[in-house]
Amino acid sequence: MYSGSSDGESHDTSTQRRIPPASSMLWVRNLRRYIGSGAGLGSEALMELETKRILLEIFKEKQQKSQEAGTIPSFYKKKPEEGSISQRVQRLAKYRFLKKQSDLLLNSDDLAAMWNCLRENCVIDDGTGAEKMNYEDFCHIASVCTEQIGPKCRRFFSPSNFMKFEKDEAGRIAILPFYLYVMRTVSLTQARIDMSELDEDSDGFLQSQEMESYISGLIPNLAQLRDMPDAFTNMYCRIASQKFFFFCDPHRRGKACIKKILLSNCLQELMELHQESEEEVTDTEQAENWFSLTSAQRICDMFLALDKDCSGSLSKQELKEYADGTLTEIFIERVFDEHVRRGKSGSGNSREMDFDSFLDFVLALENKDTSEGLTYLFRCLDLQGRGFLTTADIHSLFRDVHQKWIEGGNYELCIEDVRDEIWDMVKPSDPLKITLDDLLGCKQGGTVASMLIDVRGFWAHDNRENLLQEEEEPPEEESQ
Repeated sequence: MYSGSSDGESHDTSTQRRIPPASSMLWVRNLRRYIGSGAGLGSEALMELETKRILLEIFKEKQQKSQEAGTIPSFYKKKPEEGSISQRVQRLAKYRFLKKQSDLLLNSDDLAAMWNCLRENCVIDDGTGAEKMNYEDFCHIASVCTEQIGPKCRRFFSPSNFMKFEKDEAGRIAILPFYLYVMRTVSLTQARIDMSELDEDSDGFLQSQEMESYISGLIPNLAQLRDMPDAFTNMYCRIASQKFFFFCDPHRRGKACIKKILLSNCLQELMELHQESEEEVTDTEQAENWFSLTSAQRICDMFLALDKDCSGSLSKQELKEYADGTLTEIFIERVFDEHVRRGKSGSGNSREMDFDSFLDFVLALENKDTSEGLTYLFRCLDLQGRGFLTTADIHSLFRDVHQKWIEGGNYELCIEDVRDEIWDMVKPSDPLKITLDDLLGCKQGGTVASMLIDVRGFWAHDNRENLLQEEEEPPEEESQ
């Protein structure tokens, strides 16, 4: 009655219905339990399983902290402890990275080869005689330099670099500015690598001792400092380092940003000492360069001459002799109030100016036209600490200058006239007060500060026309 095929189909159907799901089988459950415990896994699989577990725990912990903190982002990351594995790994990674970057730099032989390639493949301008190259020459020189030097010079020959330079009517650029650009880029990159190596905590900032170490390493390579006595090296590094911190650490946190150091005029001024021909550099130019050996010795001699009691610091009475005593007493008092720390005892008599504070003092007076120098002086001029100067402040400050002016045998002055002249020079945005921004914006803030703190500065302003005539007379006499 029933065919074989139909009987077979019904039998298969009943068999499939009777097979239980795999999850319900005892041996499947036991196998999964066995594998989940890790007892049946190899060492590599166990390590991977443990790694996943640890990462999952870290993720859950961070997720929980993030939920507890709400939307406040993390702004502080604890530095690794001294001698820890984390610190060692960080230092090793930093060393390898800086080594790799250093290997990519052009050395002196590479720079000389590039200069030869530029001169051999350039075109002489008929009108000016300058050595120039167009973009086709630029690409050809790039190929030649790559063959001779290697691929590390290729980045300098990008189209964007070619467009940075001034072009003539024929679309050509001079080879000298391009070569100077390459040299400066290499020099700044090398300086950044050297500073980063000294940055112990790798936070992008240098502390004073790290900056002094960097300057000490530069001394053998600076032509004008090679003959420096060894006994004076530490003092020189201290003097040189202080200028970097005066201009690159305005908030006086004790550390200067490496990027700000590289972009500052201080580093460029220091690198000027590379010049081999010292006879071409006059004594005046050496004295004007803070980093010259002449200037450093001048600063030391000045401090030692003022330090009458040889205590290693200056009292108010000793500092009054600075610049032949032309600074006003009220200014000296304000300098000690704003920029000199109190002694350990806390009494007024114990407050004296140490050498570092003296360096800041000299830097401010010799750089009155800079924002950093004027900021230093403005804090002293702001008698009430309100952030601005009133007519009463100007009157109080100039009173001491007026007294020294009369004692010097000069003509009688009207303080109100000088006050009005200062207001006309500054042209403050608020006619009732002068702010630091007003002094910086008028471009005569240094002159105004000199008039209020130094009788010699006021004399120079009062006789500015005669001084200009004296500067113009010597060339006329020589021509006659």
